[in-house]
Amino acid sequence: MDSAVAIDCELMLDRSSLPNEIDAKRARFPCCIVWTPLPVLSWFIPFIGHIGICREDGVILDFAGPNFVCVDNFAFGAAARFIQIRKEQCLLLSEPDKEMTWDDAIRKSTQEFQHKAYSLFTCNCHSFVANNLNRLCYGGRNRWNVVNLAVLIFLKGRWVNKSAIIRSYLPFVIVFSLGILLGSRTFLTCLTAFSFVLVCWFIVGTYCLKNLIQL
Repeated sequence: MDSAVAIDCELMLDRSSLPNEIDAKRARFPCCIVWTPLPVLSWFIPFIGHIGICREDGVILDFAGPNFVCVDNFAFGAAARFIQIRKEQCLLLSEPDKEMTWDDAIRKSTQEFQHKAYSLFTCNCHSFVANNLNRLCYGGRNRWNVVNLAVLIFLKGRWVNKSAIIRSYLPFVIVFSLGILLGSRTFLTCLTAFSFVLVCWFIVGTYCLKNLIQL
């Protein structure tokens, strides 16, 4: 009898240690990085978007403006892609004598970014999420930045559902098709040049001018 009770208690503890399940309808993504397309900008460059990071209860937090971290109201619409992070992937949380929790790290980053000016080019939503990942030592490293974070989401991000794919890429397909029909070579040249300059800005600002892109 005692052994059965012990087993039941152990199972209850195991279940309580598991993260909450993802519930896209309620916008709950426990311990996740989430991504959504940006109006206008993502219509021309679909791999660019707005990102946030989620608490253990699944609530989304995102750096959405000067001195403002949005809570439970993702700034540019519902999440389209996500990456769920296991706590054992975070060096700070996997240590036996850990003193910081996932939510503690997010709370500290939130307090820091509530006193930062927002800039699309130097201090944006990617900066906020990278700051959180560095605090957590995600993947055993604390060198996350806006570039490798964007690559991570692009390569490993999972789509929430099929409608999220359509919502993310349909505007680009329409704009690109109209551009080819109406502008042809001029449109392609301008789009390529704009994409190249934007990508180069973040690469140079991150790896060459290290104080330019804030984290």
